[in-house]
Amino acid sequence: MKSYIIHMLRAMPSEGALEGRYVGRGQSPLAMGAVAELAGYKRQFLYPQAEFFCASPAVASVDTLKILYPEAQPEVVLDLAECDFGDWENQTAEELKDDPRFAQWLAGQAAPPGGESGQVFFQRVCGGFQLLVHNLLSRGLTESVLVVPAGVLTSLLAAFGLPRAQPQEWLCDPGFGYSVRITPMLWTRQPVMEVFDRVPKPQEPEEGKGEIEGVLPES
Repeated sequence: MKSYIIHMLRAMPSEGALEGRYVGRGQSPLAMGAVAELAGYKRQFLYPQAEFFCASPAVASVDTLKILYPEAQPEVVLDLAECDFGDWENQTAEELKDDPRFAQWLAGQAAPPGGESGQVFFQRVCGGFQLLVHNLLSRGLTESVLVVPAGVLTSLLAAFGLPRAQPQEWLCDPGFGYSVRITPMLWTRQPVMEVFDRVPKPQEPEEGKGEIEGVLPES
């Protein structure tokens, strides 16, 4: 039975993210240190090959993909953007600590002014991913790479991934991620995907260099 593989990678951090800023719909360049880290990862690890490449619209996501796959022409998936932080865009927790709405938002009880609640964000990215899968299946693209921010990655794996796990259990380091397998017959009946491996793979696994412990989150 034909199946479809998506290698889902977490984007490297932007400059704003390293400064502790909420960067959602705004754009912040990839941190310079992240560029050097990615270069090191490419020497140490084997990133999977694919026939199709796509990314969140964030500059950090697109640039992460282009550094890992210089020949790729990634397709941007708008609905897989980071949360819209509205009026809090580019601000830090320190700058927002005296705003009572900020504490409510952290508790999951409100949305940023002019932005998205956690529920709206979750529904948007899940809908965007389902549309992406539909397009992959209709175009017969059996192996793809997708680069997205951490919050998007963990939300998608929590929503559709098997084995089941909470979003925080799917968190991984920037530049790393998971390989998922989608079986069309199962997906059309119930949108779920098998999370079967971690990526990338060490260049020299026999020597134990840089091995990633475990395959999936602990049950």
